[in-house]
Amino acid sequence: MGRIPAARRGAVAKAVPEVHVLVRILCICALLYNAGASVGVNYGTLGDNLPTPTQAVELLKEQGITQVRIFDTNPAVLQAFQGSGIQLIVGVLNSELITIAQSNDSATTWVKEKVLPFAATCNITCIAVGNEVLTTTTTTMTTAAMMGDGDPATNLSATDLSLALLPAITFIQAALVFFNLENAIKVSTPFSTDLLTSTFPPSTGEFNSSFSTTIVEPLLNFLSETSSFLMLNVYPYKAYEQNPQTITLDFALFLPNSGVLDSGNGFLYSNAFDALLDAAYIAMAALNHTDLVIVVSETGWPSLGDPNQLGLSSSNAQTYNSNVLKHVLNKTGTPVRPGVEIVTYLYELFNEDKELGASSARNFGLFHADMSPVYPIDLSGASETAPAPPLNPALMNHSWCIAKQGVNESSLQADIDYACGLGGANCLPIQPGMLCYLPNTRFSHASYAINSYYQENTNAPEACDFEGTAIITTTDPSYGNCTYPSSTQMASVPKSGSSLLLHVRVPHLLCSMLLVLLMLNPR
Repeated sequence: MGRIPAARRGAVAKAVPEVHVLVRILCICALLYNAGASVGVNYGTLGDNLPTPTQAVELLKEQGITQVRIFDTNPAVLQAFQGSGIQLIVGVLNSELITIAQSNDSATTWVKEKVLPFAATCNITCIAVGNEVLTTTTTTMTTAAMMGDGDPATNLSATDLSLALLPAITFIQAALVFFNLENAIKVSTPFSTDLLTSTFPPSTGEFNSSFSTTIVEPLLNFLSETSSFLMLNVYPYKAYEQNPQTITLDFALFLPNSGVLDSGNGFLYSNAFDALLDAAYIAMAALNHTDLVIVVSETGWPSLGDPNQLGLSSSNAQTYNSNVLKHVLNKTGTPVRPGVEIVTYLYELFNEDKELGASSARNFGLFHADMSPVYPIDLSGASETAPAPPLNPALMNHSWCIAKQGVNESSLQADIDYACGLGGANCLPIQPGMLCYLPNTRFSHASYAINSYYQENTNAPEACDFEGTAIITTTDPSYGNCTYPSSTQMASVPKSGSSLLLHVRVPHLLCSMLLVLLMLNPR
């Protein structure tokens, strides 16, 4: 059975009404549970020949896109999205940060004027406060990072912006609370992978020491406290361009390659996208945050560049965007976070002729300004989704149970305590000096302990709930010399003596029926 909090471990034999209450809770959780991998698109307007916002929204709907990020709160754009149902991330421009960071009143005014008029008619799910603020410099930042897609922020110093970021985010959150929007709209900020001083191999990932403890760690604490997520702009073409000897073109494009073994964590990486994400996850873990997930707020590949830019072509852009789409929709996760679904936003909808900088900046678009495709690609994933990589025949019908992403540290520790204690799991391999001790994170240790308990209980699905903190996977979570035990079949009944009601996942229809019956007969 799954973990039972200490206060409830003596309640198993109590009266039936308490079981009824538990079933009700399980039903509500089952009815509310809904998650999935998805691909969205960034929609910028930095061009003088672009379609109208209404035309752009119609194009997005035709392409089956249900999630979009815009860089500002342009009312003409938001009006076009009214009633569309498309989930929207809206942006605070870098040039607005200083003003918003001055006071709670400034942030409240911004939300009142920019967001509130559209809160009821647009499906706004997140406010991205600034863009790549901590890597903003007048010499290295991209146009999108410096100006937030048309943001006149060129006279703001990098120091001013970095110091304003955390207060601005905090005040925006307070304003959402004031307007009772905090449950509907999350607050985050997009980082660039340039904020990581080391990304390869991923096990060396760490944040720039200039910001790690003063800004990044408090920001991660904020995201954790508000159940938000970290936004990360991930561009493998840049990694290839900067280090082609280590990051090959095939590795960057998700094409077949021999892979790169990270001796620090024992994982074999087959693509740069996963490597960059895991470098960020490992950097977050170093700041005691294994509870957060990453939303890829930008990723893409230019279809044209300057002569000195490597690997930029329409063919490579098509290959990268098609393959990242397949990778995300296959829900394989990354080696450090296996099975975790990665919400990803492609950059970007149109080629924008007013983007500054290299030619590549004006050629990220999936579509030309006349709305014709730059290259063929099915953004809905209907024909782009490839089957999951074939399993090793020796692993067919195997399953494992690991901790869910986003579970807080205290719940993970409780899972470890129960599985390794009353649950009778074999937790010797996660002790110091043993094969599965590293990485020394609660998420990693909880996953091993939960899986050990799951295998001891003959792979019964009911043994992989742990009060909603665990999930079954058919992707082997083993790494390096650390082998997760498995068995060859999933049992349909719990081990004798286990208590089904304490951890069963109730199917939605059955759950609804039970809930009605319990309401009619609460005793």
